[in-house]
Amino acid sequence: MPFTSHDSHDTPEVLDRREGPHGEVVLRRHGELLQIIANGCFLMDTSDGRSERRLVDAAAEALTAAGGPPSPHLLIGGLGVGFSLAHAAADPRWGRIAVVEREPAIIDWHREGPLAALSAQALADPRAEIVQADLVRYVNETSDTYDALCLDIDNGPGWTVTEDNDGLYEPAGLAGCARVLRPGGVLAVWSAQPSPEFEETLRNAGFQQVRTEEIPVARGVPDVVHLAVGPG
Repeated sequence: MPFTSHDSHDTPEVLDRREGPHGEVVLRRHGELLQIIANGCFLMDTSDGRSERRLVDAAAEALTAAGGPPSPHLLIGGLGVGFSLAHAAADPRWGRIAVVEREPAIIDWHREGPLAALSAQALADPRAEIVQADLVRYVNETSDTYDALCLDIDNGPGWTVTEDNDGLYEPAGLAGCARVLRPGGVLAVWSAQPSPEFEETLRNAGFQQVRTEEIPVARGVPDVVHLAVGPG
């Protein structure tokens, strides 16, 4: 979830503010940008999207390199402003595309609110669906399996939106991620900064071909995608 800043001194306009299952979520308009704020933490906006698109493409490329199947199934953790979903739906390589989002407000903003302009075409795609659920619980309980799992629910393994998410990047959480991955499946995790500690945790959890790819951004240090092939 790229952390960005803006030079504009305009006061952001709050379009919607709700109490969700994990605290307050806010949708703001700042000039031409739409922004999502969770519990006072800036998550992402509609300014760019290259990181979210690269997250999906990096997973597809790693899957191809690992000899993945045709029409692979993709699970995206976090709907956000919809960049990842829209980019995946624009790619005919993907089969099923499921997005797990725990905040009903964010889903509403996409289905019938200001974010619909970004995601309406993707949501009309028969391959795509939104699953309202907590990702940590979902990966441990679902009977569905996927060829790629793209995580973009935090600002990285060391910068989580809520404490509930911390466990996702620890051995037990990664075991859940491995559980939903088919043999040879790829895990891709977006982060605002590299984390050698997370790489080591991935290796200790049995993931293979662990690496980190930098994503240049317009300003500041590069974002990164942590990539790994599941232990299955």
